[in-house]
Amino acid sequence: MKADEIKKLEQYFREKFQRPNIVVRRRPQKTDSAEVYMGDEFIGVLFRDEEDGELSYNFQMAILDIDLPE
Repeated sequence: MKADEIKKLEQYFREKFQRPNIVVRRRPQKTDSAEVYMGDEFIGVLFRDEEDGELSYNFQMAILDIDLPE
């Protein structure tokens, strides 16, 4: 992903989740995705999908059962 895309996506996440500490980082050796962090904690991967002239982004986040409240 390009730097301007990452900046726009980071701003979107910060506004949508009302979390100023969300950071979107370029992945090493990957051009179609980025990593999403909340502070120092990795929370998911953001994929760029361009098909039939349309651009979209897909966010994938795994939630471990040990992270859920009892």
